[in-house]
Amino acid sequence: MLDLIATPDNPIPPGATPLSVVTRDGRRLRAASFAPPGEARGTVAVFQGRAEFIEKYFETIRDLLARGFHVVTLDWRGQGGSERELANPRKGHIDDFSFYQRDLEAFIAQVMAPSHKEPWFALAHSMGGSILLERAHSRTRNSPFQRMVLTAPMIDIAGLRFPGIPRTLADALDMLGLGAMYVPGGKDASLLDKPFEGNEMTTDPARFARNAGVLAAAPELAIGDPTIGWANAAFRQMQRFTLPDYAGRSRTPTLLVASGRDKIVANRPMERFAQRIDVASLIAIPGARHEILMERDELREQFWAAFDAFIPGTVEEESRAAE
Repeated sequence: MLDLIATPDNPIPPGATPLSVVTRDGRRLRAASFAPPGEARGTVAVFQGRAEFIEKYFETIRDLLARGFHVVTLDWRGQGGSERELANPRKGHIDDFSFYQRDLEAFIAQVMAPSHKEPWFALAHSMGGSILLERAHSRTRNSPFQRMVLTAPMIDIAGLRFPGIPRTLADALDMLGLGAMYVPGGKDASLLDKPFEGNEMTTDPARFARNAGVLAAAPELAIGDPTIGWANAAFRQMQRFTLPDYAGRSRTPTLLVASGRDKIVANRPMERFAQRIDVASLIAIPGARHEILMERDELREQFWAAFDAFIPGTVEEESRAAE
């Protein structure tokens, strides 16, 4: 699926161009580019979290366009309008997070590099933040982004009283060949198919309903719960974040934005991780649930104030970061 989907309360931002990206292992991904009306200040690449889709970020894209940025984005493999990994299109599956690096490589080469103005910046949420941190950490592939803003990055999962148990279980079940099965209790239903009451994503009922309306109009964009394979891959990636020298390898100035009421990702591991990066800072937005960009206006305004203070930065700051 290549086309972007508009609904009455979620119109397509201006300057939109739907795009197709093909990874080196042959996966076809949906991407899009949004041009500002005048000369761009640079390019912001928006990277979504698990189970999300481009349309969910239309409001954020309009906010970035209003700031004078060219905006590009994609659906990760296995979700949104991109090619699925399994026959059941509702299963959010991956065998290893390294495959997301292939998506990122193809997106940079086929969408960003040909025509998008530098400097390049990244805005990533949750799982997207994990993928961007892995790229920034790599010794063989430098991050192409001058600065990154990560909302609720998936450094660790919240609420795991005995974290070793689910990690060991996921690994054992995956080793037994059950990786394509849902995690225990998992279903095809999307989080947006469920009632607003009790959701852990946002306190804003209007934005929750807007996003649910997109899936009502285009249910093919939705995925359900993660598979055992995805969970095991996520646990392996999060284990990498705990390595003593991991965080210190990143030289990309990074702003991590924590949600004060997050029950999806854990904030304390995020704080410890940020402290180990010389070029990182962390702020918390009290009252926000996991999806800061889908929150109430007063909470989103706090985010945008932090974003505007951090992006685009200054030449002097970039020179200090490179030292």
